Amino acid sequence: MRAELLCEGYGLIEGPVWDPAGGLIFSDVIHGGVFRLGTDGRVESVFEHRRGIGGMCLHEAGGLVVSGRNLAYKPFDGGDSVTLLDRDEAAGRVGFNDLTTDAAGRIYAGSLGSSPVFEDGLEPRAGDLWLVDLDGSARIVAPDVLLTNGLGFSPDGRTLYHSDSRRNTVFRYAVAADGSLGPRTPFVETRRGIPDGLAVASDGTVWVALADGGHGVAVFDSSGREQDFVEIGVPMCTSVCFGGADLRELYVVSGSHGMDSDRAGGVYRARVGVAGLAVAPARVALARD
Repeated sequence: MRAELLCEGYGLIEGPVWDPAGGLIFSDVIHGGVFRLGTDGRVESVFEHRRGIGGMCLHEAGGLVVSGRNLAYKPFDGGDSVTLLDRDEAAGRVGFNDLTTDAAGRIYAGSLGSSPVFEDGLEPRAGDLWLVDLDGSARIVAPDVLLTNGLGFSPDGRTLYHSDSRRNTVFRYAVAADGSLGPRTPFVETRRGIPDGLAVASDGTVWVALADGGHGVAVFDSSGREQDFVEIGVPMCTSVCFGGADLRELYVVSGSHGMDSDRAGGVYRARVGVAGLAVAPARVALARD
């Protein structure tokens, strides 16, 4: 299966989020900004300037939770941003990359020990997986993630899948009722490209974007067996999400690495035979009592 190109001209697209009210939202990590690709095919700016956003989700208050130098809520109406979890360089936390929510609206976000994109003078070092609970409190639920990327829950919510790109592996964790995670176990080690963003479908299949020469999205059943592949025409496939009214449209995004231009990142779409799982909006508190 091959996906069709919808738009291009970006440095490194990440964080695709389907907004039922307006279309596909995505970020440009390198050149900055958050954009919306509407159902009419037009692209508009949502937020300007901010670079480094590797993950996003909707918030029930009417805005986005975005990663980057911190984890923050940004309202669509242009109001003040709210920092949910800040960087702490002294503790080895220089920022955040990908994120997702569970059915309750808690946020899981991966911290970075060093930047995978921007020169920060640091040797590559591990980060952690954090949980931001509904009351706004935050705690580490999984340590020692070399490069945190895609996150997604199984249909029953009892398993969390998580890409560690520098380990070339998608891991899985058992999820407890309070959001805590059990020990990680390998789900799949990718053979072409490195695992980046991911999404989970209603049938339990895991759709993994393969960056750095992967040229598309590999589809794995719940046992880790590859059963399908969605191809795009560029090597740097960075992330994926389901969208459309029936969640059967697969949106795939890319970056410019391996291309002749630093603005070759694009958005692709393929019609697929299974619906994706809707990702709940975040419901974490925006201010402590």
